[in-house]
Amino acid sequence: MFPTGSEPPVEMASADLPLAIFLMGPTASGKTGLALQLAERLPCDIVSVDSALVYRGMDIGTAKPGAAELARAPHRLIDICTPVEAYSAARFRDDALREMAEISARGRIPLLVGGTMLYFRALQYGLSELPQADTSVRIQLENEARESGLGALYARLAEVDPQSAARIHRNDPQRIQRALEVFELTGTPLSRLQRNPGVQQLPYRLIKLALAGIPRPQLHARIETRFHEMLSAGLEQEMRSLLDRYPLEAEMPSMRTVGYRQMLGYVDGRCGYDEMVYRSIVATRQLAKRQMTWLRRESGANWFDSADPEMLNRVLKLIADDAM
Repeated sequence: MFPTGSEPPVEMASADLPLAIFLMGPTASGKTGLALQLAERLPCDIVSVDSALVYRGMDIGTAKPGAAELARAPHRLIDICTPVEAYSAARFRDDALREMAEISARGRIPLLVGGTMLYFRALQYGLSELPQADTSVRIQLENEARESGLGALYARLAEVDPQSAARIHRNDPQRIQRALEVFELTGTPLSRLQRNPGVQQLPYRLIKLALAGIPRPQLHARIETRFHEMLSAGLEQEMRSLLDRYPLEAEMPSMRTVGYRQMLGYVDGRCGYDEMVYRSIVATRQLAKRQMTWLRRESGANWFDSADPEMLNRVLKLIADDAM
C-alpha cells in the first residue's frame, strides 16, 4: 500500500484552470524515463524541479539528462546559472511560474519533474515568511559550533525541531545554524513555520504523480551502481574542471549537492578515495530517504509503483480521466 497525504485537503481548483502535472519521486526512482514517455505521448513541456540541475557544468554527478534525452524532450530550468551562484526556492518559484505561463499560453501542459520537494511545495503553496538573519544569534551559534562541535548543534536541533533535523544533513552547518536561528528568534520550529495550511496559490489544475521508491535493498544497490558509473564517466575530472573555472567552496549551495561535496573533499585532500566513495553512496541513500519523507506528506498525490510494467498506461489513463 502506498502512503497517503497527511495534510488537510486543499480546496478543489476550478475546472477551467489550465492543467499542470507534478511528477515527483526519490532519486533513482525512474522519473526521467517516465517524463520522456509522457512528453512523447502528450502535449507536455518538461520543467525541471531539481536544485542541482540548474548549475552549468555539473552534469555527471547530477545525472543530468544527456543530449539524446534532451533531443527527445527539452527540459527547462537546467543549466541556468554557474556553480558559484546561489539558487533558492524563491527564485525557482519565479522561474517556474514564468515557464509554466509560457507553456500554457501555447496550449500545452507544463510537466514539472524532479525530486526537490521543497521546490514543489514552494511552487504550489508559496513561501513562508521567515525572520531575517540576526548577526548576534549567528555569532552565538558559530561560537557554539567551534566550542562544542557541529554534532552538538545538530543534537539540539533534533530536540527542538526533529522534522527539520530529519531533512538536514548532520554535516551541513549553514542549514543547521539557520534552523536553530529561526527557533531562537521566534520560539517556533522552522518546520512548523514552513508547514503550509494547505491553501493552494498556484493557478493551475494539478495532477500529482508520485513514484514509490523501489525496495530498500534494490534501491541501495542501484544507488551504489549508479555512483560507480558516474565515477567511470569522469566525475573526478568534471570536479577538477569546475575548480579550474570557478572559485568553489564547500559551503556554496552547488557544492552541497550529494556527490560533489564528497568529491570536492577528495580533490582537496581532506579524505581518501575510498572514503569519498563510501560517503557519497551513504549520502545518496540518506537523500532518497529524506525525499520519501517529504513525499509521504504530499496531499493529493497519486502513487505509482515504478516497477509496474503497466505504470505508463495507468498514468495516461489517470490524466485522460481528468480531462473528461
